[in-house]
Amino acid sequence: MSESRQRPPFKGPRWIITLVVLVTVVVITAFVYPPRNSVACYMFSGPGCPLYQQFLFVPTRELTDTEAAAQVVTNEIMNLPESKRPNPKIAFMFLTPGTLPFEPLWEMFLRGHENKFSIYVHASKKSPLHTSSYFVGRDIHSRKVAWGQISMVDAERRLLAHALIDPDNQHFVLLSDSCVPLFDFNYIYNHLIFANLSFIDCFEDPGPHGSGRYSQHMLPEVEKKDFRKGSQWFSMKRRHAIVVMADSLYYTKFKLFCRPNMEGRNCYADEHYFPTLFNVSMIDPNGIANWSVTHVDWSEGKWHPRLYNARDITPYLLRKIKSIQLAYHVTSDLKKVTTVKPCLWKGEQRPCYLFARKFNPETLDRLMYLFPNYTSAGLKPR
Repeated sequence: MSESRQRPPFKGPRWIITLVVLVTVVVITAFVYPPRNSVACYMFSGPGCPLYQQFLFVPTRELTDTEAAAQVVTNEIMNLPESKRPNPKIAFMFLTPGTLPFEPLWEMFLRGHENKFSIYVHASKKSPLHTSSYFVGRDIHSRKVAWGQISMVDAERRLLAHALIDPDNQHFVLLSDSCVPLFDFNYIYNHLIFANLSFIDCFEDPGPHGSGRYSQHMLPEVEKKDFRKGSQWFSMKRRHAIVVMADSLYYTKFKLFCRPNMEGRNCYADEHYFPTLFNVSMIDPNGIANWSVTHVDWSEGKWHPRLYNARDITPYLLRKIKSIQLAYHVTSDLKKVTTVKPCLWKGEQRPCYLFARKFNPETLDRLMYLFPNYTSAGLKPR
């Protein structure tokens, strides 16, 4: 039998092996430490490249027709160039059942800044009697509002629609009849206009007062994992306000399937619609600050927040609220999980709150007396 031939040892040129090793090192390095220019990102897509992040998202299911249409509209709005107005204004939108008891205080706050703000008043029960010239003629067409019902969201969207008519309005603040400012006008104006952020309270609450209010009728567009909760007192920039007005898909879901006494649940649209809208659609996640700039005290553990009376109004109280620089969220389940987040403005930690509620009308005189001092730069309680 002939002997089996053995394969001769590999004698290929060493430069080929060296080249393969070098190419492998370059590719791995480009992935771990990706270049920032678009061509290199296209060739070596890594986690730091926008193209990588764009194509990394894979829908877990096929989008419905209405979802696809909503996504197209939202993307077009978000891709519009930023509106650069020579005189950007803040739209203060008051949601009230009737007369605004703190108009004299707001007049002190607004005086001297007439070209930097607009006022809009939605009175749901009776026409208000205005005491300040800034509020005269600023009532919009209003309808009745029921607590916890979709009519509350309707009123908020109605205010946004009227405020968006003025192209100079670049930031939109929702306020109640019991809200008061915590800082002077210039501080609040600069904080909102130059932050380029919307302050929409939003957090995930797995408890009965959070996702326990979710209805599966919202499927497939709104999944339980995307259902969020937050304070209704938002402050948002123009682009996000336009997104809200363009939305019909998610609004309809909440109109039909989020209401009190539905299937044994009490779902309140004003606490869930805005947080869920901006979460489920992933609209500009870096442009949303997940806290409200309006302080409310829920420490009493009741269905409604603490009401401040005249005897409560002291320099200490006001400075204490102003000094808060951490935003807290607590889940409503038995675990009571608390999340804490610093309130950042352009990377700098600052006070979380620009406004506060709920103040009894009897506090007006005391607040006006303290206004020049408590709205000054001093922040820490004494």
